[in-house]
Amino acid sequence: MTHRQALLAASAAGVLMLGGMATATLPAAATSVGCAATYTVQSQWPGGFTADVAVTNLGDAVSSWTLTFAFPSASQQVTQGWGATWTQTDTRVTAASMSWNGSLRTGASTSIGFGGSWSGTNPLPTSFALNGTTCTGSVTPTAGPTATTPPPTTPPPTTPPPSGPAPELRVSGNRIVTTDGKPYRLLGVSRSSGEFACVQGKGLWDSGPVDQASVDAMKTWNIHAVRVPLNEECWLGVNGSPSGATYQQGVKDYVNLLVANGINVILDLHWTWGAYPDSPDWHCKDEHATCQKPMPDARYAPQFWTGVANAFKGNDAVVFDLFNEPYPDMPADWNKTLGWQCLRDGGTCTGLPYEVAGMQDLVDAVRGTGATNLLMVGGLEWTNDMREWLTYKPNDPLNNLAASWHAYSFNACASETCWDSQIAPLAQQVPVVVGEFGQDNCGFDYMQRLVNWADEHDLSYLAWTWNPWGCTGGAVLIKDWAGTPEPGVGVGYKAHLLSQDPYL
Repeated sequence: MTHRQALLAASAAGVLMLGGMATATLPAAATSVGCAATYTVQSQWPGGFTADVAVTNLGDAVSSWTLTFAFPSASQQVTQGWGATWTQTDTRVTAASMSWNGSLRTGASTSIGFGGSWSGTNPLPTSFALNGTTCTGSVTPTAGPTATTPPPTTPPPTTPPPSGPAPELRVSGNRIVTTDGKPYRLLGVSRSSGEFACVQGKGLWDSGPVDQASVDAMKTWNIHAVRVPLNEECWLGVNGSPSGATYQQGVKDYVNLLVANGINVILDLHWTWGAYPDSPDWHCKDEHATCQKPMPDARYAPQFWTGVANAFKGNDAVVFDLFNEPYPDMPADWNKTLGWQCLRDGGTCTGLPYEVAGMQDLVDAVRGTGATNLLMVGGLEWTNDMREWLTYKPNDPLNNLAASWHAYSFNACASETCWDSQIAPLAQQVPVVVGEFGQDNCGFDYMQRLVNWADEHDLSYLAWTWNPWGCTGGAVLIKDWAGTPEPGVGVGYKAHLLSQDPYL
């Protein structure tokens, strides 16, 4: 995968919103059609441009779709497209769905894009149709009894409605719920840098803003949850700068700001202490918390969670993700039984020279403070393998655990077939949070498939990452801290989030 090359000429962007989001109560025998479309010029230069189209199906579910529109100028041409099969005759453009994104349930969205050419002017198309239905934003009954009242219409969201603080959360059965029992999903992003900047001489947030303006930028995407990775040595004052009380206060301030703005926070233990000298060459061998280790250490990790739990107990809008991406099965030569035992119980684990803190140790550390916060617990293979999660889950006296699953396009479990066989049964027993997901290029095809599947199964999800690092290898959502979406991945995910409500 390669990043779209930086444009040497000046760029311009335009957005056209067609129609509105709508819901309608129709008689049981009726069918309905309707759609909304957003056309965005992502980059423009003399003679060329890139654009994305986000489409939302407002009618009955479809198994395949065709989007059509007409360019206003005969000079405008699609030269290369993604996310659909693109054809053009004169000014008429047709984009037909692919095998992986053809299914759109009611309210589901997909994002497609193309590179194009132009001369003279590059005006925006003014009308789109999905399967022959003009996208006006309304829902129209096509069969069955006529509704006695017209369906109300509201414009598509560009920012979430004003709200108070983020809801306090707990587990009930296989769902995350608010204090009044309403099912709720954690929908948002990870905001990286708190795990590495402090040990790399980059401050706490790698020069990125953590002020009200930065939170407002997140809210324009309809983000309701932010996962914040942390570094245990910086929190404890063992290593790095800032560390200790200064680091802790910075984390507290950011968490409090997000929660006050209606955004739940997931605090994640990301980088930890632990020498692993016999690891593969690609692995970081530094004993300090400068990289991802296979398992947390008994030396500092329980202290870390005791400190974090004391800092945030009483605020159940904050969720604790106990360890980022365990992979104790790799040091054990991929022995899954040894891996699961190490994950839960810790101690002396095969292939690891340091004493390990298991998930039970970390649950006990949190609950020992009296904190009642919801806890997330991962699996094996960088928490992509969840097959024995229920068998080896730690004991929580509050039964307030969610399963943390990571799902990248390059992982072993990266298809609907695997998700149906391995993740869906787990989600029937316990809440599943996709703590990280992304793909190994800057498109949105794999991610669209995943969020569509997750929506159908009521999963929470947090994409990696809300950092403007340049999308050269995937998993970067924004071009700047103002929240300008990266073409493809950012545009697609923003459009999808804008179509979602965290309340089920």
